[in-house]
Amino acid sequence: MQQGQLYIVSAPSGAGKSSLIAALLKQVTANKAQVSISHTTRQPRPSEEHGVHYYFSSVAEFESLIERGLFLEYAKVFDNYYGTSIPMIEQSLAQGIDVFLDIDWQGAQQVRLKMPDCKSIFILPPSLAELERRLIGRGQDSAEVIAARMEKAIGEMEHYDEYDYLIINDNFEQSLAEINAILIAEKVTLKAQKRARQLLIQQLLAK
Repeated sequence: MQQGQLYIVSAPSGAGKSSLIAALLKQVTANKAQVSISHTTRQPRPSEEHGVHYYFSSVAEFESLIERGLFLEYAKVFDNYYGTSIPMIEQSLAQGIDVFLDIDWQGAQQVRLKMPDCKSIFILPPSLAELERRLIGRGQDSAEVIAARMEKAIGEMEHYDEYDYLIINDNFEQSLAEINAILIAEKVTLKAQKRARQLLIQQLLAK
């Protein structure tokens, strides 16, 4: 069985990252790709299920996992912890499942230190004007919040060159095709094929 690949996907809010990942998972063969489910210490919302949206845990449980070095990355946001479990990621990869981490550039830096074989994709909007238009179009935030999001977005986008792949999400279908192309290409790299097809290669080269 071919080992799964770990992918980091980052983007500023409004660039279309979550929509692209959701669309991609609908196209990929069943049980071949998934989005990592994070651990968190915040309380579940009425519509959320343990093990589906998040793995909900107590602060004591979470901090115990930190001490044992079992998080690939973690952060504390508004007094709540969020983190990605190493054992769960490794289990999925061993089963040949590609795993996507929907995280920011800071989390990405943590992941690269612990799993240097991961691949990373950064998604940019086609322009600042289009990014602002998308944020306004959500109809969820005030002008002040949108201005703050735009300022944060610029800071996030400065880290685009830390990633392996860069996608400009101007046309959604084109961007989706480009992510699919990345997945296909990563399956046939020399390193991936040597690992997955070692026996065949030995048989072909036998004298």
